Amino acid sequence: MMILTPTRWFKHLSYLILILSLGLFHTANASNPFESLSDLGGGGGGADEILDPDDAFQLTTTSKNGQVIADWVIADGHYMYRDKIKITPVDAANVSTGQISLDEGELKHDEYFGDIYVYHHQATARLPVTEIKNGAQTIDFKVKYQGCSEISGICYPPITKTVSINISPISAAAASTLDQPSANEPMSEQDQIAASLSSGSAITTIVAFFGFGLLLAFTPCVFPMIPILSSIIVGQGKDITTQKAFSLSLVYVLAMAITYTAAGVLAGMFGENIQAAFQNPWILSTFALVFVLLAFSMFGFYDIQMPNFIQSKLTETSNKQQGGTLTGVAVMGFLSALIVGPCVAAPLAGALIYIGQTGDAVLGGVALFALSMGMGAPLIAIGTSAGKLLPRAGTWMDAVKAVFGVMMLGVAIWMLERIIPESIAMLLWAILFIVSAIYMGALESSADASGWKKLWKGLGIILLIYGALLMIGAAAGNKDMFQPLKGLGSSSHQAQEQHLAFKQIKGIDGLNKALASAKAANKAVMLDFYADWCVSCKEMEKYTFTDTNVQNALKNTVLLQADVTPNDDQDKALYKQFGIIGPPAIIFYDNQGNEKRNYRVVGYMPAEKFAAHVKQALN
Repeated sequence: MMILTPTRWFKHLSYLILILSLGLFHTANASNPFESLSDLGGGGGGADEILDPDDAFQLTTTSKNGQVIADWVIADGHYMYRDKIKITPVDAANVSTGQISLDEGELKHDEYFGDIYVYHHQATARLPVTEIKNGAQTIDFKVKYQGCSEISGICYPPITKTVSINISPISAAAASTLDQPSANEPMSEQDQIAASLSSGSAITTIVAFFGFGLLLAFTPCVFPMIPILSSIIVGQGKDITTQKAFSLSLVYVLAMAITYTAAGVLAGMFGENIQAAFQNPWILSTFALVFVLLAFSMFGFYDIQMPNFIQSKLTETSNKQQGGTLTGVAVMGFLSALIVGPCVAAPLAGALIYIGQTGDAVLGGVALFALSMGMGAPLIAIGTSAGKLLPRAGTWMDAVKAVFGVMMLGVAIWMLERIIPESIAMLLWAILFIVSAIYMGALESSADASGWKKLWKGLGIILLIYGALLMIGAAAGNKDMFQPLKGLGSSSHQAQEQHLAFKQIKGIDGLNKALASAKAANKAVMLDFYADWCVSCKEMEKYTFTDTNVQNALKNTVLLQADVTPNDDQDKALYKQFGIIGPPAIIFYDNQGNEKRNYRVVGYMPAEKFAAHVKQALN
């Protein structure tokens, strides 16, 4: 049932009064009262702005294979609501039907109904007839629908038409095998998760999202939090206990989870990705510098302490050790959630879709909190075990702290990779590995060394060699850290062929122009949302888009890419156009410019799976 606000009541009332007025005063030669609108507004094109409903939404009905088929041709600048389309038999007591089948439609944010699906240009509905008790061949059906004009801003009242269809019924079993687009096409993973939130029990939902979090715990967006938390634990020194290690780990994870949940709920309700706002060079550089300072503290160059007057007050209220108060750990968890892990995965997207469509921030927020705690469970286990397994004194502790110091430097480089050229990042990794190798004794004599020192030296030599290879690769302009010498023997042209050739678009206008061009060329389209600060986007670039099978599957497809690194107003408007909160996201269109929503991809997908997905989406 449609809920009308006072504004919409006023629009409808004005519209009906206008129709009645025109009907009373139009001339006998005027077959359509809307023709008189051309005289209004000083010839300002009124007839082009307000169409007769039958012209705006041209309905034709037919029957085929036991189905009532309703087709609409929708005028430019107009759209129809998907959920307002109904087809019902007039004599419902004697006519049995199956479930109506509707095309997918496009997601749109409506002023009155929120995020809904609509149709532009054309729409089709199918209703199978499974039984006619009175044996009649011609059946009357009511077809209901409603639409709006984007040009004039008015929404037409709901329209009901009665049509007579000559049709023969089919069995219910046969009806289930008919071509029903929305039933046969798969539902995207994030939409499945959003649907499960609506239909599942609260306990099942919480358990499921906790499981999703466990699966996400070791992805590149969460994995860097392991050395961060471990370094905090190690930084406590020799007096760390298992209980305190657990407390620190729990505080870190709780702060991360609460922040992640709050950011997610806000993103779902208002469409603003708070985490994306923190992915700018100044914030990332500052945070990376913090990790560098913490790393050098681990190496023993200096101790990081609060000013004495603050430290003495804190000591009076709690037994907090050097370098790691609970407040400091909570702040680090808060910052880690905002800065370290901004990636969007299908479970997160599903929860945000649910929040955005239903406004249920409570269940959506609980699901996000369960997801965050699932991501943090391994962190708690690792942090607690670190407090139990760490050596208590001696040179072993210094060696362990040095190892975690190197990890902190690695996290700093990993963060800077989002804002610096990949070749420079490779050079930084090379320097880190080479210097670490020297400290491990790679260049020292091992004649009188113990077994452990020889082991460290062997590992150091491996790091030294790999660091040298990275430096050579960086000097040659290579960008792949795991294959630093790849392509050195081939031409630059051949190396470039390994990557998909995307056409860059900016904002909604840029996308619409590109879609119109692709439609004119009768080609399907793939739109990729990318950002320099998106780790999963770079995974797709390196490991999925370079795959031969993926490239073959996309060879006849127009490839568009929206680089949303700036996260400016145009980028945010493009997010809202699709109801997403940020990259990575991949959208597919058919050769008529219609989105195939059920085939959306959110998050990283490996090459083999993605190639199969593309073939299915573009078939």
